[in-house]
Amino acid sequence: MATAAVASVIPANGRRKQQRGGIKSNNNKDEEQIVFETSVGVEAITSFDNMGIKDELLRGIYQHGFEKPSAIQQRAMLPIIKGRDVIAQAQSGTGKSSMISVVSCQIVDTSVKDVQVLILSPTRELASQTEKVILAVGNYMNVHAHACVGGKSLAEDIRKLDHGVHVVSGTPGRVCDMIKRRTLRTRAIKLLVLDESDEMLSRGFKDQIYDVYRYLPPEIQVVLISATLPNEILEITSKFMTDPIRILVKRDELTLEGIKQFFVAVGKEEWKFDTLCDLYDTLTITQAVIFCNTKRKVDWLCEKMRSNNFTVSSMHGDMPQQERDAIMSEFRQTETRVLITTDVWARGLDVEQVSLVINYDLPNNRELYIHRIGRSGRFGRKGVAINFVRNDDIRILRDIEQYYSTQIDEMPVNVQDLI
Repeated sequence: MATAAVASVIPANGRRKQQRGGIKSNNNKDEEQIVFETSVGVEAITSFDNMGIKDELLRGIYQHGFEKPSAIQQRAMLPIIKGRDVIAQAQSGTGKSSMISVVSCQIVDTSVKDVQVLILSPTRELASQTEKVILAVGNYMNVHAHACVGGKSLAEDIRKLDHGVHVVSGTPGRVCDMIKRRTLRTRAIKLLVLDESDEMLSRGFKDQIYDVYRYLPPEIQVVLISATLPNEILEITSKFMTDPIRILVKRDELTLEGIKQFFVAVGKEEWKFDTLCDLYDTLTITQAVIFCNTKRKVDWLCEKMRSNNFTVSSMHGDMPQQERDAIMSEFRQTETRVLITTDVWARGLDVEQVSLVINYDLPNNRELYIHRIGRSGRFGRKGVAINFVRNDDIRILRDIEQYYSTQIDEMPVNVQDLI
């Protein structure tokens, strides 16, 4: 949907959004791009205890193992709790998704059985993971959350929503369906969160997002969360956010501290497989995720590894949801150690033991690179990313280095000592 079409959605909802200071339309492509900076006056609150969080929620936070807010949590949680629209950008693995879970629990009134927070995510796995964290930190508050995702039973969604939940974490298609069926009632929703919002507002989801937005109350609070927020996405936000607080990190600060990045020159595509086999013992020291660009390549690589007696599992978007859930569960419980997947796994999924990511194929766009390698080294832990680079890929690798102002070195012989 073109940006111009967005405006036509808003009046239908009776919503009048003011144009933000310092943001103007940029119709002339030759004009200088708008620069977005972190809002003035954003403070860092270094302890959960100083954020005015409910006692039962604090208990749940500490019980879940969160000790101290991360940098993005220190700056973004209080404005969200106070009801401000917020655009929060921080590098992968810094606690953005757990921040959503905590503020959702803080905002809901558990004495009211209606849905009060709606969280939209680009993948079913991320939506389900957010639901689990909400249930964990909200345990002492008796917060009811439900993941509305495609591929699962409609009847179960209807039953859960009829019974009454406070927070819905879902994917746009299924949430939109539930709203149109009048099963997910929107009248009491106070907060809309778009997790991984650059992906959410890309062409795949944009229409569904606006479909959902039309049904929400006019005074809704909106929060956008992502590791990457390109300018065109930030410009669109002026259509449905009111004077948002912007907490942004510059692109050259996005390279992940604690993650060592290497490349292996493989020459040709057909030499990648032997390289991966040579690395297999290194992969199973902890847990590893291997990224391919297509579902077909995932299936092919998984089959080829298994036929050579290597133990691997695989996951992509064409698999039935039940199978995806089972594979995720086995991987989380370290029953499998090597997972081959597409970019369905690149965003937001947190498995603590993953400390190695291999890009069997370099990603199709630069933004995906940071999401992929962010699967290792979560929340300050050490991690290693290895990129397989064909002769044809050298330009792409240099482009990624330049884009993130980073250096990707040739893989050393002792790479297993770094994991």
